[in-house]
Amino acid sequence: MSVHKGGRDETRVPDRADETPKGKNVVSEATLENDAVAIVATMDTKQAEASYVADIIRASGRGAVLVDVGTSGVAATRSADPAALLADIGRRARMSVNALLSEGRISAIIGIAGGKGSGVFGEVVADLPFGFPKLLVSSARPALLAELAARNDILLYPTLVDLFGVNGFTGRILTNAAQAIAAMHYQPQDPSRRKIVAITAFGVTTPAVNECVRLLSEKGLEAIVFPANGSGGRKMEALIDAGEFDAVLDLTTTELADDLAGGSASAGPDRLAAAGRKGIPQLVAPGAVDMVNFGVPSSVPERFSGRKFYSHTPYTTLMRTTPEEAFEIGRRIGLKLAAAKGASHVLWPSEGVSDYDREGAVFYDPEANAAWLSGLRSTLPPSVIVQEIPCHINDPAFAQAAVGWILQNIREEAVPHENV
Repeated sequence: MSVHKGGRDETRVPDRADETPKGKNVVSEATLENDAVAIVATMDTKQAEASYVADIIRASGRGAVLVDVGTSGVAATRSADPAALLADIGRRARMSVNALLSEGRISAIIGIAGGKGSGVFGEVVADLPFGFPKLLVSSARPALLAELAARNDILLYPTLVDLFGVNGFTGRILTNAAQAIAAMHYQPQDPSRRKIVAITAFGVTTPAVNECVRLLSEKGLEAIVFPANGSGGRKMEALIDAGEFDAVLDLTTTELADDLAGGSASAGPDRLAAAGRKGIPQLVAPGAVDMVNFGVPSSVPERFSGRKFYSHTPYTTLMRTTPEEAFEIGRRIGLKLAAAKGASHVLWPSEGVSDYDREGAVFYDPEANAAWLSGLRSTLPPSVIVQEIPCHINDPAFAQAAVGWILQNIREEAVPHENV
C-alpha cells in the first residue's frame, strides 16, 4: 500500500513492509495538501481510472492523495494466502488513511474498484466517522455492495460495465463520481451539540417510537431512530462504539429473536453490547420479541413447520416466538446488561410487546411474554431494575416512562465526538 499525491506525475511513496525503509513514516514523506480527497485504488490495474479521477478533483480545487492497495509489487509475500494478503493491505491502508484524517489532511475518500478492491475499500474506511464522505465506484457484484452498505455509510456508484480503462462509458461514470466527491467535505460533530439518544424501531412499535421522539424533542434532546432489521441494529451498535450517542432507548429488541432462531433480521451476537461497553445509559424493552422475520413463505425453514405465522407483507413472513425461545432471548438480554458499565434499566409492558401482541391479536401469548421476563431475571443482576408498566408497549404511558428514565440518567454534558 502506498500514499502519494494525485495527478499523472505522482511520485510513489513506498508503504509495504518489504519495501519501506525501517523506521520511516511513509505518510509524512508525501507532500500533502489539507482538505484533500483520498483515492483508494489498485494502481496495478486501476491507475488510469485513479489518475483520471485525481485530475478532475484537482481541477475542482481540491487536493488528491492516491492510496495504492494493489498487490503486484508485494514480492516478499507472493506465496502468502491471497485473503490474508488482502487483509494485510487493507489494514495498512486503513492505518494510513486514519493518520491522514487525524492530521487534518483529508476530508473525503473515494474508491475505484472491482470485487477484491471493493472489499479492501470496506476495510480501509471501517474506522472513518459517520458522515465522513465515502464514495465507492465499483463493478463488484450487487451482493457485495449490499454487504458494504450494511456495514458503513458508503455511497455506492455501480458502474454496470467493467472497469478496463477510461472510455466513453466509464469516463462518464468517473467524471460524475469525481465531481461529486470533490464537492463533499467532512463536517465533524460539534462538541457543543444537543444530547443525542439512539432509538430502535419496527413497524409494530412505531406508535411508541413516535411518542418517544416527540417527548425527547420537547426536552431539547435529539432522537436518532434505527430500524431493527439487522443492518439497522449493527449500524447503531457501531455508532454507539464511535461515541455518537449519549444514551440508548433500545425499545425494539426483535433482532435478538432473529439471531436465536435464524431469521432474516439478525444483527449478530454483538447486538445490545455497545452501550454497556461505552458506559452510557441504556433502557431496554422487549419490543417485537414476539416475532422472528423471514421473507416470502417459501423462505421459512422446514423445521418450523406447524408454527404460528403471519404475513406482514407478501414479502415478509413473521413467526411467533415460543415460550422456550422467549425465555432464551430474555436470558441473553440479562447477560448483556449484567456486563454493562453504565446505568441500565428494563421496562416491561405487561399488556403486549407489539401491535400483533395484544388481546385478540394474532400473536397474543401472555405465557411466552412471561417466559421472556423469567429468562431475563435468571441472569439479570440486582443492580438492574425491571420496571413493570401495566400497559401495552404502544400506549403513551410506556413512552412517558421510558423517556422519563432517559432524562433522569443522561449525562449533564454532551459527549464530544471521539473522532474529532
